[in-house]
Amino acid sequence: MQILMLSGSRNREGRTAQIIEAIGRGVVKAGGKWESVFLTEHNIEKCRQCEKDGWGICRREQRCVIKDDFDEIAAKVKAADAVVFANPVYFGDLSESMRAFLDRLRRTGPRIPAGPPRAGGTPAIGVCLAGGGGGNAPTCCVSLEKVMLSCGFDVVDMIPVRRQNLEFKKKLLELTGEWLVTKPNSGEHVPPR
Repeated sequence: MQILMLSGSRNREGRTAQIIEAIGRGVVKAGGKWESVFLTEHNIEKCRQCEKDGWGICRREQRCVIKDDFDEIAAKVKAADAVVFANPVYFGDLSESMRAFLDRLRRTGPRIPAGPPRAGGTPAIGVCLAGGGGGNAPTCCVSLEKVMLSCGFDVVDMIPVRRQNLEFKKKLLELTGEWLVTKPNSGEHVPPR
């Protein structure tokens, strides 16, 4: 079981990195492997909305015209058995690097039919950590979950974390890493195609 963890933080020693390490300990304990990618260390441009209708070849061919590090990271996402999105909360929402990556991923991924979320995609969890006063982690989780679903992930958990409860939540995050190796799914029924 290969778990990919994407970080929207620049700080490899910070709180978001501690979240990744805690989940990673659980992954290893359960016999899995993991890799982390710090999005800020890569050149990922924001979506250009190439054509007049706001789309581009992303809609027609599920690829992006921008030549940067996006394709390499997207390939890792597609190869992973499960994905963790570790996001520091800035201004009550996703970090700029996480937003830029996910905006392009959802445009180049499979077209998701309208309606309620369905299982079937790669299992994924989102963790949003609010520093400072510790507010807005739950509302950031709502934003992250919406984008993850539009990318086609099977969102199996969303975990808000505050600076004030980080030490307690590290234990939960380690257990989450163990659980993630079992390749959980949301339990939603996937209708036949």
